[in-house]
Amino acid sequence: MASSPTSLSLSLDSTLHPILSRHHNPRHSHRPFSLSKPYAFARSLLRRRRSSLPAPPVAADSSLGGGGGGGCFLDLDAPERLRVLEEFRYEHEFEHGSLLIRAMNESELDAAVELLAESFSESMWAPPRYTQLLAFLVKQYVVERRRLVPHAVVLVGLYTSKKGAEEAELACTAEVSFDAVGAIAAPPTPPPPPDCPYICNMTVKKSLRRRGIGKQLLKACEELIIRMGAKRTVYLHCRMVDKVPFKMYKKAGYEVVRTDSILVWLSVQRRKYLMRKQLPESPCDSQCNATYFSDQSVA
Repeated sequence: MASSPTSLSLSLDSTLHPILSRHHNPRHSHRPFSLSKPYAFARSLLRRRRSSLPAPPVAADSSLGGGGGGGCFLDLDAPERLRVLEEFRYEHEFEHGSLLIRAMNESELDAAVELLAESFSESMWAPPRYTQLLAFLVKQYVVERRRLVPHAVVLVGLYTSKKGAEEAELACTAEVSFDAVGAIAAPPTPPPPPDCPYICNMTVKKSLRRRGIGKQLLKACEELIIRMGAKRTVYLHCRMVDKVPFKMYKKAGYEVVRTDSILVWLSVQRRKYLMRKQLPESPCDSQCNATYFSDQSVA
């Protein structure tokens, strides 16, 4: 089956796919999935996720493991980082419309959750009846991640078509973590350095794909990382089956650092590439895990 033009990458994919795969297998689609107790295993999953989440920071300058774990980003005070996030705007004009990317606000939570749930359902070839359950799981995940602001943020893109006077619609979303405090507790494999910026859960609304929106969303994430003063070595994951996103990342300057072992299939997940890109340098970037992969082979 052909891969989706835009994949859900990837922290949600690695978290939810193994669990939902127990209830749905495309090769045995005749087996109905029971919704009589739709949230039973969901609550179990959320309890495990909450127990693994890092504790909220008690101070902006608190030590996180020592040894430069947070980089110069943690030297900034929280009010300044919040101001950067609140004022961040990334705009791009296409021939077919305009795109505005900024941090998600509370009123956009449900729309962003719906987009993520639909994208994940599509990525695992799940039937439409899964969307409600996925939305429940995704919403809990997003709410938990928003508690880590300004160490992590969810971005949304608002698209306005030039065909008539249409209102802006939520076209895309992505999540960015900036340091070790905002890092995902159980990241996909191969794991990225926890104290470096990480981009995940990038997705574009299906009806708006192949218009260059994903490319601009990636650029917006990178620009925000620079403005936030985070380390400049940024990481992301891409599934090996997702050829279109992989080409986009390669053209944007990302290189493959590591590739999942074939044994990852035992955990009912697809193999992934860990990719990275070096953004424009600043004085505090010289030690962004220079030896993190010294004992690993480059794919």
